[in-house]
Amino acid sequence: MKKQPPLSAAVSLLVCLFILSPVFVLAGTGPGILMTIDDVERVIDRPDWVVLDCRTKKLYDAGHIRGAVTLGDSCRFILKDGTQRIKPVRELEEVFGNAGIDNNKHVVVYADAKNLDHATIGFWALEYLGHDRAHFLNGCFDEWKKRGKPVDKDVPQVKNARFNAKVNASVIATTDEILAIVKRKTKDVQLVDSRSENEYAGLDIRSLRGGRLPHTTLNVPETSNYDKKTGVIYPDKLLPLYSTLDRDKRTISYCQTGARSTVTYLAMRLLGFKNPAVYDDSWIVYGNSVNPPYPVENEQWINLDVLEKMKKAIDKMAKEISELKKMNAQLTEDGTEQGPSVKDEVSWMNPLEESGCGFAEE
Repeated sequence: MKKQPPLSAAVSLLVCLFILSPVFVLAGTGPGILMTIDDVERVIDRPDWVVLDCRTKKLYDAGHIRGAVTLGDSCRFILKDGTQRIKPVRELEEVFGNAGIDNNKHVVVYADAKNLDHATIGFWALEYLGHDRAHFLNGCFDEWKKRGKPVDKDVPQVKNARFNAKVNASVIATTDEILAIVKRKTKDVQLVDSRSENEYAGLDIRSLRGGRLPHTTLNVPETSNYDKKTGVIYPDKLLPLYSTLDRDKRTISYCQTGARSTVTYLAMRLLGFKNPAVYDDSWIVYGNSVNPPYPVENEQWINLDVLEKMKKAIDKMAKEISELKKMNAQLTEDGTEQGPSVKDEVSWMNPLEESGCGFAEE
């Protein structure tokens, strides 16, 4: 066999790497989607960069990355409406513009490990609006503080900007599109359930009906995408989670309210999926639709009888707690330190358990 020249071999290797590698490996000379703590520290003072704190206003006021701006509250609360769905485009343009974000600014979003999806909602919303300069701080605020990076309580002076959306509708999947998929009118689309295993199995019911979308391809709980303690995403650990999927096919993630599925969306973007999307209505709409009912796999219904028993048990517990508080207040006034008798303590039983609703300590 003829020996391949060294230069040709090198070119062939680079071509293979380009084809097989996800986008975070070959990010080029420009900034990639996933940014390290050091990356962000290098750009926080640059006028063409905005660091966006997607946490609650309370957490922001308690301390944030120096120079970071807020939308006024958590990105989840500000960018979604009361039904947990993304707000109209015009409102989103105003929200980002009021935070000093225009089309030319690079935007790095962050939250904390406990509420990482608040930041991924910000990332996904920016991409929905066609902003091609959205980035994500890997490690969240938790790692930033741990590394001793600058934290501030001062609120930066922000000059209103004009943000013009160039809507990328492909990153949102509608209920109509989902119905076409589950009824097999549309094929070659992959569905990823970002909820917990119990929600996927119909054991944890958070709408009128539990279960999953028919023909769901994969269940990858949102927390599988990152370290729950630190919020760090390890790209090499993402590959095995989604290895059975075809990155060239349209892939839609869903959850309960369309929040956790934005974490999956970020993971798919990092892995180089060509057509990722979030089902924004998600289970809060789909699972509560009963007239006509949408098809559900492994369907389970909320037991309303158990809920009624639970309400009565909670009312009973509240009454008993109120009576105990009155007894304690009376004992304090009398100057007596003695509390309820041992007999009373032993005979008391959690009324939730009495009702048959469970809720024993785990």
